[in-house]
Amino acid sequence: MTGNTTAWSSPKRFDNPLAHRRADPHIVRHADGTYYFTATVPTYDGVVLRRSATLQGLGTAEEHLLWRKHDSGEMSRHIWAPELHHVDGRWYVYFAAGSSEDVQSIRMYVLENSNPDPLAGNWVERGRISTPWDTFALDATTFEHRGDRYLSWAQREPCVETNSNLYLAPMDDPWTLGDRPVRLSMPTHDWETRGFRVNEGPAALARHGKVFLTFSASATDSNYCLGLLTAPADADLLDHASWEKSPEPVFTTNTGTGQYGPGHNSFTVTEDGADVLVYHARPYDAEVGDPNRHTRLQTFEWKHDGSPDFGVPVAD
Repeated sequence: MTGNTTAWSSPKRFDNPLAHRRADPHIVRHADGTYYFTATVPTYDGVVLRRSATLQGLGTAEEHLLWRKHDSGEMSRHIWAPELHHVDGRWYVYFAAGSSEDVQSIRMYVLENSNPDPLAGNWVERGRISTPWDTFALDATTFEHRGDRYLSWAQREPCVETNSNLYLAPMDDPWTLGDRPVRLSMPTHDWETRGFRVNEGPAALARHGKVFLTFSASATDSNYCLGLLTAPADADLLDHASWEKSPEPVFTTNTGTGQYGPGHNSFTVTEDGADVLVYHARPYDAEVGDPNRHTRLQTFEWKHDGSPDFGVPVAD
């Protein structure tokens, strides 16, 4: 928890939840000001997308099916955590999927669309993102910093006794790593190891001369929470030593506001440029697997040291 709650008492109010039963939310504001929203659906069977001229309007916008899972084999089970990104004039969707032969053989995949409108044109399967290990991998996100493009994700590394760690690698193209990844974080703190030893769901944000990487930790019940990695903006992001992990979680369950297990976030901005935390949470204490993880929005403030102050999850 942060030391004050100025973020959640911000004058900008949203009608929360933005979307019911939409977990792992990802919202991007395109260069033309249009908002796009995708998330995990509880049927785990495809990639959906909403579009709106306003951020709040995503809550009632029509939902379109961009891509449906295969009937069998790879990409046929557990379609999780899609993200939409615009890279070099094309649209890309990053997502995780399992196989009908082994539903827990989760790997990362990429779709590409060259049409300026992501709701038109054809989505082409660019296939699996190859990493050094053929192991459980998910939650791919991409970002550009100082002219270089990076991929960050969560993966189970052989001979490391965790469920998943966070990794970062440069990219040769939107579906190919350019070099061997660096491990940025392992779940070691108590708040990262409740139920499962998990670091997952990275989301990048650069502000105030720093690069921030939020991530989700522990089991996906009420223990789920956000952690924070920070690196100087002029540092080598591929050097593990450039990153510092905050010793405490930065966004957690709050019984006072009735929000449990907040996590798997992304970042966007309001129409007037205020920073917004996008995340899911449940309105009650529940076990892992409960489908009622709802997409939520709230603006946040910045501390004097330039780090984000997310406050507490706002009440409905």
